[in-house]
Amino acid sequence: MTVHIDLVDNSYDILIDKLPNISFDGSFLNLKYQKIVIVTNPTVSGYHLDYLLSKLSAKDISVVTIPDGEQYKTMSTIEQILEHCFTHRLDRKSLLIAFGGGVIGDMTGFAASIYQRGIDFVQVPTTLLSQVDASVGGKTGINNKFGKNLIGAFHQPKAVLIDPYFLTTLPKREFGAGVAEIVKMAVTFNKEFFEWLENNRLDNEENIKKAIAYSVQTKAKVVSSDEKEQGIRAALNYGHTFGHVVENETNYDTYLHGEAVGIGMIMANVLAVDLGNMSQNEAYRIKVLLESYDIPTSYKIEDVNEFYDHFFLDKKSINDKIKFILAFGIGDCQIRDDIEKEKVLEALSKFKG
Repeated sequence: MTVHIDLVDNSYDILIDKLPNISFDGSFLNLKYQKIVIVTNPTVSGYHLDYLLSKLSAKDISVVTIPDGEQYKTMSTIEQILEHCFTHRLDRKSLLIAFGGGVIGDMTGFAASIYQRGIDFVQVPTTLLSQVDASVGGKTGINNKFGKNLIGAFHQPKAVLIDPYFLTTLPKREFGAGVAEIVKMAVTFNKEFFEWLENNRLDNEENIKKAIAYSVQTKAKVVSSDEKEQGIRAALNYGHTFGHVVENETNYDTYLHGEAVGIGMIMANVLAVDLGNMSQNEAYRIKVLLESYDIPTSYKIEDVNEFYDHFFLDKKSINDKIKFILAFGIGDCQIRDDIEKEKVLEALSKFKG
């Protein structure tokens, strides 16, 4: 299956199928490169690097292996990638391949965006979260002490190659983190898909393929209409405004990104119920679906005012206004920047330790 992202300057295809044989001589998606660097981590490399290499053909292929984990999504790791590129004399006609999960994709894309003012990269996502969300759309970046992805760039890949085979070695917890992103898209964009998720388990091979395809099609449609997140694309951040604060407070080493998003959705839903956006029953159904995949739905806030202040470090906050993405029932959403502080604090107080 092929999904096309139609952009003014950077249109590309997303292939969802078994990884094809790829010769970078121009015969594959009209992509032609002589020097290729694969960016990966030890975990993915140990399981799947030989499989990827067996599918690639190019004059010069090298591999840079960076540490595994969100805590390594830093400028020092970017420098490691760049040093490898300089050592191997990559030029503007060279290619980076992001081979891993969302962390690898974000960092590889960012390194590609700044190496010699920008070179091409291709996404080969290996986790469910990266296959359904992080690999599509061109968001790249790294974290710092102030928050998540606050340093980065929009840099679209030349292609995204999604092979469900990689999910066969994915730990259950990582799988659940990806499911959280699937649920996010269903809640904000499609009630029927949410109801399908309630009645169909994603540990079934055919079902997970359907869920990946739907999620990619949804994100492709949104990104095509709003590449730089000036409008509707912000709706894809449902759960993230709260979730990013949770990640920051726990130093990125307690929760996987998808788990933090799951917690963030629950927090956002409490606020949505308080505002009359959704019923208690709808919020409960979302909670039940998340928990059925062992996604955490609780979090103890030590200081609600401090938690609130962290919202202002989010990229979506503009002119000292916090942008909240709230579900409007199931299947629709609202983007709000006019919610009174007292209302938000009231919702946060329900999570106080």
